[in-house]
Amino acid sequence: MTRTFLAIGLALFAAPAFASSLLPQNESQSPSDATAPDSPQTGPVAAGSGPLQVTVSDESEWQDLGIAIPAFPTNTVVSTAAEGGNTEALGKNVARVVFNDLKNNGLFKPVGPDALPGIGYGEVAAPAFGGWRARSTEMLVHGFVKGGEDGRLTVGCYLYDVALGSELARQGYVVKPEEWRRAAHKCADMVYARLSGENPFFDSKIAYIAETGPKGRRRKQLAIMDSDGANHRFITSGQATALTPRYSPNYSRIVYLSYVSGNPRIYIYDIGTGRQQLVTEGKGPTFAPRWSLDGQSILYSMAIAGNTDIYRVSAEGGPSTKLTDSPGIDVGGSYSPDGSKIVFESDRSGSQQVYVMNADGSNQRRISFAGGRAATPEWSPRGDQIAFTHMGGNFRIAVMSPGGGNMRFLTDSWQDEAPTWAPNGRIVQFFRTARGSGRTSIWQVDLTGRNERRLNTPVDASDPAWGPVLP
Repeated sequence: MTRTFLAIGLALFAAPAFASSLLPQNESQSPSDATAPDSPQTGPVAAGSGPLQVTVSDESEWQDLGIAIPAFPTNTVVSTAAEGGNTEALGKNVARVVFNDLKNNGLFKPVGPDALPGIGYGEVAAPAFGGWRARSTEMLVHGFVKGGEDGRLTVGCYLYDVALGSELARQGYVVKPEEWRRAAHKCADMVYARLSGENPFFDSKIAYIAETGPKGRRRKQLAIMDSDGANHRFITSGQATALTPRYSPNYSRIVYLSYVSGNPRIYIYDIGTGRQQLVTEGKGPTFAPRWSLDGQSILYSMAIAGNTDIYRVSAEGGPSTKLTDSPGIDVGGSYSPDGSKIVFESDRSGSQQVYVMNADGSNQRRISFAGGRAATPEWSPRGDQIAFTHMGGNFRIAVMSPGGGNMRFLTDSWQDEAPTWAPNGRIVQFFRTARGSGRTSIWQVDLTGRNERRLNTPVDASDPAWGPVLP
C-alpha cells in the first residue's frame, strides 16, 4: 500500500516550476518583448495595483460588465505537448478556461473566444479600443501564448478598461506544457481580483470521494481535481474505504478517514512525497477529521460506549485531548479563521443542531434555532458566515451568521449536504444525492443562491473539500 501511494503521489503532485512576472508597461511594445522571470516565485501572484474602484449597489450589477475574452494569439505557431497540439490552438483553449472561470463564479457575464473575432498578435498590447467600444465592451482580457526553446510555455494576460482606453493589470506565467491550465486560472484570478477587490480562488484544487458500485457496497476512493473539475486523478486504490478528506492550510497534505480491515484510521497524505502517515486509530467509530488553522493538529469525532465526542490530536500522532463531554453525539469541527473558536454539530438538545465553542472546548453554546435539524457546519474563510446542512423535509445548504442569525437557504433540492467553502468565501461547494437513483454529484453555488453549477466527475462524487489557492 505504501509503495502504491508513493508512486501515485510523485506522479501527480510533484510541484511544477510555476513562475510569474509583470509584463512590460509600455503599450507600444510587442508581447514578444515579454521575458520569462529569472527565478520562480513561490508566493501568490499579485493581481495588479488594487481593486478597480467601481461602486455597485448589489452583486447583480457586476453582471452588467461587458467583459470580452478573445482567443490568445501566438507570435509563431509552435508544436507543443499541451492540449491542442500547438500554441495557436492552445491560445484559444486558455481563453476558454478564463472565460468559463469568470462566467461560472456568478459575478460576471463575459463573452468568450468562441463568440468573438480573433485578434492579431500585435493587438495584445495595443488593443483596437474603438472596435470594442462599438461592441459595448467595458472590460477586455487579452493574452498570448508563446513556445520556448526549452519546451515551456509563456502565457501573457492583460486586463483593459475599454472606455478609458487604459491598461488595468498584466501578468506573465512560465509553465510546463501540462500545466497550461494553471496559467489560465491565474489569469482569471488576476481579472477577478482586480475587478472585484476580493481574493482569487480559481487556481485551487478540490479533494473528494469518488464512488462506484451498488448501494450497500460502494467503493470509495480519494480523488482530486482542479477547481473547475478538470485534471481529475484518483489517489487511493479503493481497496480501503476513504471518507471526508480535507486539505491542510498550506496545501501540502490531505487528512482523511480510512477503514482498513474494518478499523477506522485517520491518515495524512503528503502531497509532495506521496507518503501516507497514520495519525490515530479510533477505538470506536470515527468521523470527520479536520485541520487546525496552523496545521499542527487534527480535530476528529469518536464514539465510545454509545457516546460520540470531539477530540484533538497532534498531526504527528500521539495522545488525544477530549474537547466535548456531553451525552449524545458531538460531530465535526471547523475552526473560525482566527482559530479562537470551533463550530460543530450536536444532538444534546434532542435533535442535530449547530454549536460553537472556544478552541479549548470551553463555552459550548447552541446557535441554530431556525427549526428543523442542522448538521455539517463549516466556517467561512471570511469569518462572517457558517455554512451547514439544514434538514427539514429535504436537505438544503444554508448559511447563517456566527451568532446564528440571518439564516438563508442557498439551495432547494432533495438532498444537498456537506458544504465546503471556496478559498475566498464566495462560493459554497456541496454534494447532491439524486432522488430514487441515489447517484451523488458535486455542485457549487454562489452566495446569492442563484448560480448553481455541477462539476463533471468520471464517477459519482461526495464529501468535497476545497483546498487553498495554490502557491
